Amino acid sequence: MQSIFDFIMSLQETKCPRCGKNTVITDVDSQEVFCSKCGVVLDEKVNDSRSERIFTNSTVNRSHTGDKTTLTRHDRGLSTMINPFDKDSSGNPLSASMKSSLKRLRKWDNRSHMKNNDERNLQQALSELLKLKEKLSLPDAVVEKASYIYRKALEKKLVRGRSIAALIAAALYAACRESETPRTLQEIASSMGIKRKELTASYRLIFKELELKIPVADSVSCIAKIASNAELSEKTKRHAMKILKKAEKQNALAGKHPMGLAASALYLASIDLEENRTQKDIADAAGITEVTIRNRCKGLRTIL
Repeated sequence: MQSIFDFIMSLQETKCPRCGKNTVITDVDSQEVFCSKCGVVLDEKVNDSRSERIFTNSTVNRSHTGDKTTLTRHDRGLSTMINPFDKDSSGNPLSASMKSSLKRLRKWDNRSHMKNNDERNLQQALSELLKLKEKLSLPDAVVEKASYIYRKALEKKLVRGRSIAALIAAALYAACRESETPRTLQEIASSMGIKRKELTASYRLIFKELELKIPVADSVSCIAKIASNAELSEKTKRHAMKILKKAEKQNALAGKHPMGLAASALYLASIDLEENRTQKDIADAAGITEVTIRNRCKGLRTIL
C-alpha cells in the first residue's frame, strides 16, 4: 500500500506534458488540475478533499457539499433562502434602499415556497412533530418514519376535515410501534395537548386506510423505561426480564397490556431482590393503575 509521503512525492514529480515544468497544481475551487506555467488543464472535476464546515446558525449540520435531505422538513431540505443578514460579502452594512429591496424579496421568496394548501399543512404538521421529538426524546429514525406516514396520509386526503395535531400524533405513535419504541398513547396525547380519544380515533383511521403492519408490542422493551422512572437497579431489571421470558414460553402474555406486564414483573423482581418499592411507585412510573399490577401479578405468580 502506497504511503502518504510517497503519494505527495509523486504529485510533486508530475511534469506538465506541454512545457515539461514541475508546476502542476490543484485548484479546489475550480476543481481542476493545471500547470501554473503554461496554463494547460490536465484534469477536471476533481474530488474536494477538504474537511466539512459546520454552520452554527442552521438547525442541522451543513457542509460545503450541501444540507442533507430529510423527510422532517416540508421541502426535504432542498430549498434555498436569502441571507437574513443585511450585509454585503465584505461585511459592510447595506444602504436603506437595498435593505428595503431585500426585505421585499425575502417575503416573496418565502411565499413562493408554499405552492398549495397541502404544503402549508405539511409545514405546520412537521413543525409540531419536531416539538414532540424534543418533548419525548425520540430518535431521528422514529421521527423520519412518522414524517413518511403523515405524507402518505396527506396523499390519500385523510387530513381534510380532521385535526392536524391528532393526525401527526397518530403518525408518531404508529412510528413508535413499528420501531418498538416504548411510548404510550397517553404520553403522546399529553405532549401534544389533545385528548386520548381523539388520538386513538386518528390512529385507527391511518392504520386502516394506509394498511400499516404494526408488530405486537413487546413487554420486555418497556422494562427499561419503567425501571428508570422508578429508580430500580440493573439487577432488578434483568430479573424482571427473566420473569417475562419464562411467562412468554408458557404463552401467558397473549392479550395483556405490555406496560402492565412489565410493571408487574418489576414489582415481583423488586420483592425477590428486597428493593423496597410499593405498587403505587411502580404504577406511577409505568402510567397505569395499581389494580392492573395486582391482576397481572396473580397470573405471573402462578407461572413462577
